Amino acid sequence: MAGMIVDCAVYRDGHRSETPDDFSDALDAARASGNAFVWIGLAEPTAEEFDLVSAEFGLHPLAAEDAVTAHQRPKLEEYKDSLLLVLKTVEYHPADRSMTIGEVMVFVGDSYVMTVRHGPASPMAKLRSWLESQPELLRMGPAAVLYGVFDLVVDSYLDLAGTLQGELDDLEADVFAPGRVHGVAERIYAFKREAMRFRRGTLPLQEPSARLLRPEVRWVPMELHPYLRDVVDHLTRVNEMVDGLDRLLSDILNANLAQVSVQQNNDMRKISAWAALAAVPTMIAGIYGMNFTHMPELHQIWGYPAALALMAGACVLLYRAFKRAGWL
Repeated sequence: MAGMIVDCAVYRDGHRSETPDDFSDALDAARASGNAFVWIGLAEPTAEEFDLVSAEFGLHPLAAEDAVTAHQRPKLEEYKDSLLLVLKTVEYHPADRSMTIGEVMVFVGDSYVMTVRHGPASPMAKLRSWLESQPELLRMGPAAVLYGVFDLVVDSYLDLAGTLQGELDDLEADVFAPGRVHGVAERIYAFKREAMRFRRGTLPLQEPSARLLRPEVRWVPMELHPYLRDVVDHLTRVNEMVDGLDRLLSDILNANLAQVSVQQNNDMRKISAWAALAAVPTMIAGIYGMNFTHMPELHQIWGYPAALALMAGACVLLYRAFKRAGWL
């Protein structure tokens, strides 16, 4: 049980007041005081461990199932006694240009907020430290933590989108560089696959984030809306950047395929031209290699040099014609 709890603290009037040993008693005390809430952070709880927490906080069974199962689509769920926001975390590895996807779930209810993390570590400790330095924000209640997590994740999206844009610029330069760069098509497909994984974390979040700003959503005070609107604007910007990346990737892929097709056509023209240059002397040599008795030029002293001259002349004419046509 203790292993899954990363941190648990009571916040009173915007300040961290205590670190309780029993979160159940702390929750009762926070509800009794009226100006406090409990923030408990969990990391990859098992079903048995989370059942204990779920029972104490009165979470809906479906919400508890989502928290344990993970691999959820970004969403906002409203239950009778709680609010659940599911976010995808993304960690980018520049060395192999791959992404690791994780999840953060935020439960907000009466005098409590619970964060549940699955997958790669996210800077929740830094977030907690930052929020603790913002007492005016924490005075808005548990939803302030929801805003902080939301803002942290979306800011990481912005950073990643900028990184991907830089990677895409390098890829674009390789595609249009003189000569053929090895493995460009594979890089484009790999990049597009990772961009789609990123898109699956950002695009579905647009609708839930807009719902957070509705006045009828419980547990989110109106004074927090300006902060949330700023995050929604950042998310909109991220989705626009991801859409731009996807369109540009498609254009780069089409351009690369066109380049490959043109290169293949050029190669075929060159092969055909050289085959024609080889075919003419082969045809002339084949005619004079038939060894019929009555062939007019066989007994002429100039027959052999004339045949060679004919071959050379035909090859020169063909070479010049193919060169002028751009085949060689």
